[in-house]
Amino acid sequence: MFKEKFLYNLATDKYRGFMASLIKALLFIISIIYGLAVRILILFYRISPYRMDCKVISAGNITLGGTGKTSLVEYVARYLKSQGRKVAVLSRGYKRKIQNQKSLPAGQAGKIQNYETMGDEPYMLQTNLKDIPVIVDIDRIRAAKQAIKDYGVDTVILDDGLQQWKIRKDLEVVTIDATNPFGNQHLIPRGILREPTSSLKRADVFIITKTNLNPDIQDIENVLSEINPAAQIIESMHRPLGFYEIDKQDELLKLEILKAETVTLISGIADPDSFENLIINLGIKVGLSFRFPDHYYYSEEDLENIIKESQNKNIDTIVTTQKDAVRLQGLGVTPASPVGRGWGLRVLVLHIELKITKNEEEFHNRLLRLYNI
Repeated sequence: MFKEKFLYNLATDKYRGFMASLIKALLFIISIIYGLAVRILILFYRISPYRMDCKVISAGNITLGGTGKTSLVEYVARYLKSQGRKVAVLSRGYKRKIQNQKSLPAGQAGKIQNYETMGDEPYMLQTNLKDIPVIVDIDRIRAAKQAIKDYGVDTVILDDGLQQWKIRKDLEVVTIDATNPFGNQHLIPRGILREPTSSLKRADVFIITKTNLNPDIQDIENVLSEINPAAQIIESMHRPLGFYEIDKQDELLKLEILKAETVTLISGIADPDSFENLIINLGIKVGLSFRFPDHYYYSEEDLENIIKESQNKNIDTIVTTQKDAVRLQGLGVTPASPVGRGWGLRVLVLHIELKITKNEEEFHNRLLRLYNI
């Protein structure tokens, strides 16, 4: 946990001073080697990419997580289903606990049916999308073949698909975080870029996310247009819909229920600042904020510490994200559990969705053109 946080803080220039500068210099050398390797792999795999027997839509990002691509996947899947398309979502199941399974349908009883075997994001997607299959497999080609065979899909959506260089895509959609679009312009591990910014030339559509947290995005659009003038630029925001108790997702509570109250925040996501800012913008006071690494698996000790510190500050409400709720439920956190009402605490989850604020119709038309509509 400490090592991951330390390296991320170096990559985002949060650490300064002589020793930090020395380590950054070493990381810069490694990033040059990494960049060279990435360029070679891109050239190699794109010589003859694999063509699937269905439409392929990629939702990805060029920086390390937290750009909103999973929300975009959910948005696209729902829209295409509403238009009569048969859709499946393909995910590698990043940081899932159990890695030895091949491509299996998420909804298949007794096989892939929990966050440990699927990973937190795919499990969250399956819970939200319900009857749209989410297939977890590190091999996306194998997963696509199964989606076609088992579900008769005409479209697959690659969650985190920008780096899937060996697959030919019908639409490449890239999410750009309005609050931190390109980091410090360096590749990992010196920065947060997963590929050189020149890779954005492959994009068909840019979705600028979190514009409600940074409405001044003209400079970002100028950079994107300079790199790839042919790509469509869409603006979006993360819109809070309400809260729900951790085991009652279908019972949405109004956003106003916590206004002016003081809460404890728990987040193990790539961009905890955005989560905290959304809470503050709702008029809620943050008494404590516990931040863990992305995809962090909570322990009983973590929860005991959070409960104790919250009680010491007379805070009776914990608020977390949908992705964190998946992992907390896996630890047995419910309103009736020791972390719930038994301790005088309630655990609420903020439900958000991606809302396109500019050029939504143009984006819909771009999707439908894949099917000659």
